[in-house]
Amino acid sequence: MKTKRLFDYCAMLISCAALFFTACSQHENSSPVDYVNPYTGNISHLLVPCYPTVGLPNSMMRIYPNRTDYTADIMRGLPVEVPSHRGGSPVSFSPTQAPDDKLRPVMEYSYDLEHITPYSWDVYLDEARIKMSYAPSSQSAIYSFKFEREGDAKIILSGRNGEFKVNDDNSFEGSERLERGATRLYIYALPDQTVKSSAYIGDNHASLAVNFGSVRDLVIRYGISFISTEQAKKNLVREIKDVDIKSVIATGRKAWNDVLGKIKVEGGREKDRRVFYTALYRTYERMICISEDGRYWSAYDQAVHEDEGIPFYVDDWIWDTYRAVHPLRMLIEKDKERDMLRSYIRIAQQSPEKWLPTFPGVSGDGHAMNCNHSVAIFADALSKGMVDFDLAAAFDAGFSVIHGKSHLPFTFQPATPLDSFFHAYGYFPGIPDTEKEPFPQVNAFEQRQPIPVTLGTSYDFWCLSQLAKKLGHNAEYEYCMKRSKDYRNLFNPSTGFFHPKDAHGEFIPDVDYRWSGGQGGRYYYDENNGWIYRWEVQHDIADLIALNGGPEKFSAALDEMYRTPLGHSKYDFYHKFPDHTGNIGQYSAGNEPCTHIPYLYNYAGKPWKTQKRVREVIDYYYRDDVMGVPGDEDGGGMSAFVAFTLLGFYPVTPGLPVYNIGSPVFTRSIIDLGNGKFLEIIAHNASFDNKYIQSATLNGQTWDKPWFNHADIAEGGVLTLEMGPVANEKWGVAN
Repeated sequence: MKTKRLFDYCAMLISCAALFFTACSQHENSSPVDYVNPYTGNISHLLVPCYPTVGLPNSMMRIYPNRTDYTADIMRGLPVEVPSHRGGSPVSFSPTQAPDDKLRPVMEYSYDLEHITPYSWDVYLDEARIKMSYAPSSQSAIYSFKFEREGDAKIILSGRNGEFKVNDDNSFEGSERLERGATRLYIYALPDQTVKSSAYIGDNHASLAVNFGSVRDLVIRYGISFISTEQAKKNLVREIKDVDIKSVIATGRKAWNDVLGKIKVEGGREKDRRVFYTALYRTYERMICISEDGRYWSAYDQAVHEDEGIPFYVDDWIWDTYRAVHPLRMLIEKDKERDMLRSYIRIAQQSPEKWLPTFPGVSGDGHAMNCNHSVAIFADALSKGMVDFDLAAAFDAGFSVIHGKSHLPFTFQPATPLDSFFHAYGYFPGIPDTEKEPFPQVNAFEQRQPIPVTLGTSYDFWCLSQLAKKLGHNAEYEYCMKRSKDYRNLFNPSTGFFHPKDAHGEFIPDVDYRWSGGQGGRYYYDENNGWIYRWEVQHDIADLIALNGGPEKFSAALDEMYRTPLGHSKYDFYHKFPDHTGNIGQYSAGNEPCTHIPYLYNYAGKPWKTQKRVREVIDYYYRDDVMGVPGDEDGGGMSAFVAFTLLGFYPVTPGLPVYNIGSPVFTRSIIDLGNGKFLEIIAHNASFDNKYIQSATLNGQTWDKPWFNHADIAEGGVLTLEMGPVANEKWGVAN
């Protein structure tokens, strides 16, 4: 009997692989990248939106148009490179046929007929009468211009802190110092037309006008580097050998289809496929590889290093991405994820303080938001069997940053007296939002954020405990496990909420969990209100349920969140909580701390409610238009939630090898796990209405759990779900 089950299971895996390759050969005109809409979410409800980013997956070269808003009628120059996600291009190209006395360092353009894909950009500069096309490689790119007016064709290369020049070989080059730190962006450009003359605009050499005479067609290839101009030239010569922009476009298109094609989906609505592949594309916007011919510039010790065959990655906002972006890569991009973990360790080793970073960028660590969640990505990788990184170095750097660096949000400084209090008493102290902050070290806008600092660091300690356990550091394991319960110190049993305490151990009075805390709730919470941070104990949900009085009361409290109104006018509420958008009651679909919340019903014996809520979030707020993201997408965090949720599962606790089952939108999804292994999810009859799981099997065995382990699918597998329009309230409920 066991032999027959093994045979049946192997047959399922072979069938899954065959389906995968069959899907690759079908629908040749509907490649995964064709479903991507870079304009999705370009207009946020309130805050910074997604940008229509053009660049290859996880690559150094990336751009988006230079405009203040994505309904803006004017562009200021054309971008050369965006070193930091959402940071803008510090250097621009400005094509023009204007007379010399009308030249400016950066020319402005009205535009039309724009078309953006992940691998190309076409636009018509209508008043200037210039047609432009662009395509990127990994560390180089190509611009093609067609000038329609009479007059000399010129390109202005302009920065703010740089210097540019024309060389004797008809090339032009320069560098720009980035705004933070010692990092420089180097550029080397090769036009296909002869430079007739050049002149600087202004008193310095930061804006160079290059005149090509009366040509009508001009192609400029250019390379970038963070090492040197010579390396920028090498990058260009290695990647783009001629002026054939169509070839660069074709290469870029293939690169995107290769990574997006790691997941094939069938069924669902056309809109669902567009939302899915657009979300997946955004998870590849960062981190970026900045290794150049085996070397990389590190802003952390301001030196060039040999990468020793291990690519070096930067540009991550770990507060957002640890939740789902890194776990997604653990499924479909293990090699990249391993290199990123090793990059985090290198950054710590190269930094004077030897601390794991929080927002590691090209120019250094950004030190934004709160907590030190980089330990979570190591714990998650370790829990899923990845061991080929320096675990001891990761633990040491994680342990030292939690104890040595201040936990004050948006600061980079050694521990303060407030931190000493935190480590002595197990909670970060707060003050009433009516009082003036007495400690000068506290950021005047970000305030103390005692609830997310305490809860988030409790989770960080738990992650560290998992590393310590693997290393056999028993004393450190026990200590970190004890500190992982610090969240209990701020739980208010009379209300069921996490409630700020003062330095005397008293709950601060008159806290309205919907409204108190000043701008963004930051005196007590952060960006979201107390309703959202009620659930921010990812690592010990069983204890959170117990604190709330058991599964029934816990489930009822979740219901209450979804049913509690804003309590103020929308104008007042969103003025105070501009991040707390995409509301269903008090739940916010527009911010990362909310992504795991709909899945918590699974832990309380109500998985059908998880199925209802995750579909509700997707259908209400995630669309394929310019308003299709309900909040501040910070580089893949919410997009990874969307991708997972559309597939039908989600990693609620990074650091535990467990995936919660939700409600798949597609009738079939095939996920390439690498090395010839595939996870297939079959959802019979799944549709807009058929959102509820009636029954399930995993690898041919009856499955009555609303979750599965990473080990269950690591070697490949098949999860089969029967879907229906009415909840089966018995499925997935523990006996």
